Amino acid sequence: MNNYEQQIGYELDFWKMELMKKPSMLGNLATKVQTKINSYIPTKVHKAITATIKQMVKAVLFGSTYTTSAMPDKSISLLHREALVKAKIDSYSKTGAAEGGITGAGGFLMSMADFPILIGIKMKMLFEIAALYGYDVKDYRERLYILHIFQLAFSSKTGTQNVFKQMQNWDQKLIVLPESAENFDWQTFQQEYRDYIDLAKLAQLLPVVGAAVGAVANYQLIKKLGKTAMMAYRMRDKSISNDRILSD
Repeated sequence: MNNYEQQIGYELDFWKMELMKKPSMLGNLATKVQTKINSYIPTKVHKAITATIKQMVKAVLFGSTYTTSAMPDKSISLLHREALVKAKIDSYSKTGAAEGGITGAGGFLMSMADFPILIGIKMKMLFEIAALYGYDVKDYRERLYILHIFQLAFSSKTGTQNVFKQMQNWDQKLIVLPESAENFDWQTFQQEYRDYIDLAKLAQLLPVVGAAVGAVANYQLIKKLGKTAMMAYRMRDKSISNDRILSD
């Protein structure tokens, strides 16, 4: 293990410990507020969001919507590989911020249009990151891992911890995963994601401040997803992770 691998190994262990901590009082309060907010959102909006996420999940698992550049030479160092990943995250964060600012300035209808566009940007980034770490996204099992990363980044505290446990020892699970991904639980997936981003994105619907909120929210959400993806792929690198579950 070189110095860089040792450094990011420490970062990974700290991230795992933070992930497995019990929900804070503030977190529990946010969940209650979220539940209240959901009760005010029109049913047709909920249905539109659910339909969008369902189609996205199907596209990721079964389609060819998301394409990536060629995987890098396997001989390049992890340091170099992660430098490329960080550059991708920065680029996609700026793209998302620009898109959020434009749609936020356009009022309610354009802000609603931001939802599927933002998902597309996030998924494209995850596919690029997977390829940079040397994983073949043509394999649906790798696409399934990408969806787990998405859930890991955008779920409640309890949901995040459950997903994290499912991702432990993933490479050992590859040989026992079914050949069909039809049974993916997209209902839980969309509910967790929708609940997570509602608080961050609700103010984007407001006049005047919508553009600024949209830009900042998109930037932060994509940055969070990028960091989560890096940690998730570090978990699978045996040179830096022993893939154990850490508890509080």
